[in-house]
Amino acid sequence: MSTSCGDFESINSFLSTRSYLVGYIPSSADSTLVAEIKSEPASDKYPHLARWYRHLVSFSGDEQSDFVKADLPSIGGSGPAKVNGASKVAPAGKDDDDDDDDDDVDLFGSDSEEDAAAEEEKQKRLKAYQEKKAKKPAVIAKSSIVLDVKPWDDETDMNEVEKMVRGIELEGLVWGASKLVAIGYGIKKLQIGCVVEDDKVGTDILEEKITGFEDHVQSMDVAAFQKI
Repeated sequence: MSTSCGDFESINSFLSTRSYLVGYIPSSADSTLVAEIKSEPASDKYPHLARWYRHLVSFSGDEQSDFVKADLPSIGGSGPAKVNGASKVAPAGKDDDDDDDDDDVDLFGSDSEEDAAAEEEKQKRLKAYQEKKAKKPAVIAKSSIVLDVKPWDDETDMNEVEKMVRGIELEGLVWGASKLVAIGYGIKKLQIGCVVEDDKVGTDILEEKITGFEDHVQSMDVAAFQKI
């Protein structure tokens, strides 16, 4: 499908009564068209197309890869669009055969059964999509931190300081390598690394715990901080 101004008008009209190109949840047809359009259409000229575009680009690449597979519908013409093998007929353009099509319309038929079936299919697809998304493992944000722990004077037992610091146990905290670094006048500071889970351990609680050894620790500084 080429995305000329004429196409934009057809797609905008098509989306005036729809949230997505096919069915009731986003599909690969939506992501395919978004990639082809490339930039947001003018909202004053194509409000429905612009609204649809903004919504679709809010999904990440990984989320779009999980969309159900679907063919691009024939917009403004006649042709079926398929989702997981189920055919959905896109709106057909008005042609010379419209009068003949009227003979096939059941004016006394009821849409209640079709509506119920459509709603049931919608709920099935939403449930399948949500279950698939829920199975994706949650990403745990972590950071690598290097701390400088400074004693009061050169008489402080830094081996004891290190034991105290490593004795701090918190969920989401793992201590790493350490070394003593000379800072002058015979005084050495403890430089120690750790890895923390961001939503469980912050530098503020580490400082509170370490400076709590007030007989041994004068201060604690963050020497390095890097997201993993």
